[in-house]
Amino acid sequence: MSCCVSAHSVAADWLQFGYDAAHSGNNAAETTITAADVSQRITLYANPFNLPAIVDSAPVYARGVATANGTRNLLFLLGSDTTEDFWAKNSTLMAIDADTGSIVWSHVISALVINGQTSSQHASSSPAIDPAKQYVYSFGIDGYAHKYRIGDGVEMLTPGPAGWPQQVTLKPYVEKVASGLTIATWKGTSYLEVVTSGRYGDGGDYQGHLVSINLDTGARTVFNFMCSNVSTLLAEGSCPTSLGGAWGRGGATFDSATGRIYVTSGNGIFDADTGGTNWGDSVLALAPNGTGLGANMPYDSYTPSNFQYLYTSDLDLGSISLAILPAPAGSIVSHLGMQVGKDAVLRLIDLDNMSGAGASAHVGGELQLLNVQQGGSWMSEQPAVWVNPADGSTWLFVGNGYGLSAVRLGLDGSHRPVLSYAWNVSDHSTSPIVANGVLYYLGGFNGGIVARDPLTGTMLGTSPTLGPSHWQSPILADGAIYVTDSANRLWRLVLDRIFKDGFDGP
Repeated sequence: MSCCVSAHSVAADWLQFGYDAAHSGNNAAETTITAADVSQRITLYANPFNLPAIVDSAPVYARGVATANGTRNLLFLLGSDTTEDFWAKNSTLMAIDADTGSIVWSHVISALVINGQTSSQHASSSPAIDPAKQYVYSFGIDGYAHKYRIGDGVEMLTPGPAGWPQQVTLKPYVEKVASGLTIATWKGTSYLEVVTSGRYGDGGDYQGHLVSINLDTGARTVFNFMCSNVSTLLAEGSCPTSLGGAWGRGGATFDSATGRIYVTSGNGIFDADTGGTNWGDSVLALAPNGTGLGANMPYDSYTPSNFQYLYTSDLDLGSISLAILPAPAGSIVSHLGMQVGKDAVLRLIDLDNMSGAGASAHVGGELQLLNVQQGGSWMSEQPAVWVNPADGSTWLFVGNGYGLSAVRLGLDGSHRPVLSYAWNVSDHSTSPIVANGVLYYLGGFNGGIVARDPLTGTMLGTSPTLGPSHWQSPILADGAIYVTDSANRLWRLVLDRIFKDGFDGP
């Protein structure tokens, strides 16, 4: 069978994890599926397409791509031959026809042997597509960021330090990119932002870091979260401290209002407040090109006052990327972020003065601390951010293995921003998304897609059971939901009034 697609009033690409460089998870351009559609047509058709690799992340999507076989809507997915807790032999980037499920092109990168050790880190990163939709960028198990022509998959191979592929770690046998790649565009220039973490179980000599690559020139900057005084990639044994990996699903977060990227490190030593160069369990504000104030000091930073407890308890702050929250009208704070980590505590931060001390390397200073309503810990799900078009209010949707909560951003009597809970459901959720006023998430370890009213939590519809999940999360573009599972399958879910059927069988 083939898929029959109706005309869409508005179509939108989904070019990187979380839809945009802020990783909001909100596709505001999607108008095909409405809340009324979901409630009236509860059953979603879903036929799986078997993949050659396990994709433990979210896909990205570009419509109207010129290929050798005509114009196609393409999905791009990065997978491995194993799940996270096993050594991988390769990573595979796939370009898949979103309407038929056929593979248009793919690239397999095999593990390398470096210094007698094998670069066998499981790939769980989402690719990113440049705004002009000419190239797709992806991490490879070899420790490089690769650049491919979007329509035919030809890899761009150029010599020199500013050429491609670009090395993002000297130690791919212990360091990996677990987060999605981010493309931040600032003042007409786009930058590829790549953050690294360590292997499963925090073993070995790894240090989290950011590599920012100018996509016009290939010039790059490195900011190390451990040994930040060193502005190059760290070799084995070159830094006396380890850990600090960033592995939030979104990677680096870009806020176009402040002109800053924000990277959140995991558990590790923090001593920057006493003149040290280690930034464990911290949110760092940098320029889009990866630079700070000099001597590799960030422009600003936030570190929780209980950073030592987070470090010793393995409660990585950097298990989730910073969420950007549009401030309510009348707020005395103009730019807001929310950081939550494994400890399931929401931290509301003034992005113009992150620690309240007017400079980086201070501790505490958040505007508010709020426990995740459904409880639980060891969180790794990126929240979704949505502005209600009816009244301009900002909403935050926070999911984990214990449930899903809706948090509304408001003001107190002094016009200071404050978070308060609106509703909560006890349903396992991976990273949620919003499209056209409907909240979606992948629910349950062997569950399906759930659709809810974002204002009330009322269930609007569910899909059939899909399969086991880990870090997989859905996207919604051109009226279809795409999501993978841990059984090597890509699912395409569509409303029956728009589509007659899904993928052909495997």
